Amino acid sequence: MTTRDMAAAVRDGTTTSAALVDAALAAAERNADLNAFVTLDNDGARTAAAAADAAADKSGALFGVPIVVKDNIASAGLPTSAGTAALKDWVPEADAPVLARLRAAGAILIGKTGLHELAFGITSNNATFGAIGNPWAPERFAGGSSGGSGAAVAAGIVTAGLGTDTGGSVRIPAALNGIAALRPTVGRYPGKGIVPISKTRDTAGPMARTVDDLVLLDGVITGGETSVEPVSLAEVRLGVAAPLNADLDPETSRVMDQALAALEKAGATLVPVDMNGLMELNGKVGFPLALHEAKTGLVAFLAENGTGVTIEELAAGIASPDVKFVFDELVLGPRAIPDAVYEAALHTARPQLQALYAETFAAHKLDALVFPTTPLPAQPIAGSDMNVLLNGREVPTFQTFIRNTDPGSNAGLPGISIPAGLTSDGLPVGLEIDGPSFSDRRLLAIALSIEAALGPIGAPPAR
Repeated sequence: MTTRDMAAAVRDGTTTSAALVDAALAAAERNADLNAFVTLDNDGARTAAAAADAAADKSGALFGVPIVVKDNIASAGLPTSAGTAALKDWVPEADAPVLARLRAAGAILIGKTGLHELAFGITSNNATFGAIGNPWAPERFAGGSSGGSGAAVAAGIVTAGLGTDTGGSVRIPAALNGIAALRPTVGRYPGKGIVPISKTRDTAGPMARTVDDLVLLDGVITGGETSVEPVSLAEVRLGVAAPLNADLDPETSRVMDQALAALEKAGATLVPVDMNGLMELNGKVGFPLALHEAKTGLVAFLAENGTGVTIEELAAGIASPDVKFVFDELVLGPRAIPDAVYEAALHTARPQLQALYAETFAAHKLDALVFPTTPLPAQPIAGSDMNVLLNGREVPTFQTFIRNTDPGSNAGLPGISIPAGLTSDGLPVGLEIDGPSFSDRRLLAIALSIEAALGPIGAPPAR
């Protein structure tokens, strides 16, 4: 069942919340080797389910449905570690608003999912809590930084959950785990109660097995409509941007070619666009914003939320070598971003990046850009922390996997990753669409139609 199906079944008495929660907890146990969870709240979830079944009013859009939430999103009564040792015992007094809104609609939190340490990476190979495996191939990484939520949804433990996305962190694990995810326009969702990286780039985002469930969760979080009508692809113009569709793994390229052909057959108009200078301009924005804002954002968050931890103590406890390097050298250390570089990124390069997107959408009358979410599928956990192979070249893991998701993130645009198909090795490939700022609901309507045109990819091997 989908999330929407589950809520309807609880409302009409076909099933109970207790049965759904028990099934989710049993599935979590079966998939324990994936290491998707930092905290699994068996007792709390069962108590909440019993209360839901006893309630007279079951009208909530998510009533009685088990969900998961990434462990950098504050949860009252449960630890919120952000995947790092210094915060593993921090128990917030209140839910982050994004979680509070899901609970107010009746959702039941069964646990907090793992992530790349402090959300600073894309593999979710976490030296403090362990690596998170991919349900399609457990020896391969689940992607990140929201790898635990991606793995939990893909493995069938739950139908939906929350991650966070700074440069691709809900869309990358969605693509690699064969599920759907929405990065909303920055500012549509409240950011309070989420351990930050960049105030300019950060946002929470829903992850689910179907686009319709993304529609449902987005409506609950924003207080808007919880459904949209799919659009006719004959009315849709999709830009195929050259920088985002080049230098792909051969199997990713094959799956994307088939997906684009299916969209054309369904009536969509594909429009080649150059977007010259996109990657160069993006390079002037991404790291300067994230690395400069991480320090000020974390200092404020740690103090304002009563964690009892300083940023120096936080950094001292980092165990993952890649994240430790970032903090010791680039956030707190000698190579920290100068104020002038940050100001230029925020006030000059970012507006230029946003203008490039706006001009591209307008000049070609585009509804969205379409491209592979990642240039290659999930890679082996062992040996992939720093570099991976792409078309016979050794390339940096982080920069390669965020290559396509990062530019839209820096522009603050909405993006949706949808399963496009499987490689010959049975690994998922994601197709992403990015739309103009605040076109989220239109983008979801288009995604519904794309999902229908491409068809399901099936489920991971039974475990």
